Amino acid sequence: MLAHTPEPPYYTVIFTSVRTEVNEGYADTAARMVELAAGQPGFLGVESARNDVGITVSYWANLEAIRNWKHQAEHTLARHQGRKNWYQCFKTRICLVERDYSFERQPE
Repeated sequence: MLAHTPEPPYYTVIFTSVRTEVNEGYADTAARMVELAAGQPGFLGVESARNDVGITVSYWANLEAIRNWKHQAEHTLARHQGRKNWYQCFKTRICLVERDYSFERQPE
């Protein structure tokens, strides 16, 4: 399912990663982070996919909401666990969405 976002402008955080072989605790923590982010002021939605490279895109109302999420205590602990156990490498990109458009197939 794709995230339902408002009319631009809004922000995205694009988190791309390559995992290690360690799986213990990862799925539960990832699910908890989505649950926790959804409760943060300014959170708009999230989309995620994983193959050899994982990509998670979260959508936010403004930069302040992103900063607050970064400094949320439980999220900070999860980031430390990720560096220690789950990620071979990752990159975070913060972007301003100035325009978006969509397509949805209608039932025949």
